[in-house]
Amino acid sequence: MSAAARLGEKIFKDPSLSASGKMSCASCHDPSAAYAQTNNLAVQLGGPNLDQQGLRAVPSLRYLHLTPAFGKNAEGDFVGGFTHDGRADTLAKQAEAPLLAANEMANTDRADVVAKLQRAAYAAEFKAVFGNQIFSQTDAAFERILFALQQYQKEDPDFHPYDSKFDYFMAGKAKFSDAELRGLALFNNPQKGNCAACHVSARGSDGSLPVFTDYTYDNLGVPRNLKLAANADANFYDLGLCGPNRQDLAANTALCGKFKVPTLRNVATRKVFFHNGVITSLRDAVNFYVTRDTNPENWFPLMADGSVIKFNDVPALYAANVNTSEVPYNRKRGMAPALSPQEVDDVLVFLATLNDGYKP
Repeated sequence: MSAAARLGEKIFKDPSLSASGKMSCASCHDPSAAYAQTNNLAVQLGGPNLDQQGLRAVPSLRYLHLTPAFGKNAEGDFVGGFTHDGRADTLAKQAEAPLLAANEMANTDRADVVAKLQRAAYAAEFKAVFGNQIFSQTDAAFERILFALQQYQKEDPDFHPYDSKFDYFMAGKAKFSDAELRGLALFNNPQKGNCAACHVSARGSDGSLPVFTDYTYDNLGVPRNLKLAANADANFYDLGLCGPNRQDLAANTALCGKFKVPTLRNVATRKVFFHNGVITSLRDAVNFYVTRDTNPENWFPLMADGSVIKFNDVPALYAANVNTSEVPYNRKRGMAPALSPQEVDDVLVFLATLNDGYKP
């Protein structure tokens, strides 16, 4: 790796850069868990005393270097950007949020971060790479911190190893079992799982291996997570692209409730699912996709008369934004789900082939 990237690794793993002195980037993005969380909390705790709850689940950092900047695709849909709402255009910009967020590393401002790094054991190395006077220029020093973190994620192959069983299968170096082949077929079938409609499973036009996301945004109408402190306020809603963390698209109400489609690489290693961490097993996540509309009573609260309060984490005003047209969401209550229990099993077996670290 470059000198900047090697510095980035030290910064990434340094808890002294937080207000608590106990939280680093690696605290929530553990290399042993595909750079995601190792616990089963819906969202992580941070702040000066590590007791402040965040708002959204921790994403894996694997393969993020391929994410395009936020913008529109040829169909006019928003794509790309980092974080669940795409408000950062680069890995460097994305790194600013956790350093300064009150419920994460909780630094007061850029100068606070720079002052902490100036006291770190590798401060001299930082000056050697970025100039002896770098600490006299707070904004420049902070930008170099972000740059170093970006380069670490771009240059260290551990962030994008492409060594899953799926990768070996694509290279003709591994064979899938019958169940894995059935799962892949169901995953791709537009009348069954239809997963590949957003989680692209084919090689790119340049022959590149798939990352299992098209970087678009969707509103899945996931259940409200009552474990989140913010949701104690019945009038609070996390609306993704139109707030509360980004405000530039708030006027475009058709976007309210949309969150970025994540990569499914290493998804079988995850502890929680969806932006609010409301679901805690991959089996439940797949079952939610296929039974959200056929058996909504399994996912949403009931009224006294037995009616279901569907899409209870979206204001009624924006309920029409929930995706109800694409397979497998185009079902009605009481209909058969798009996937049978056996087919769900097969999809789960296939998804496990996306875990990095396969040993032939």
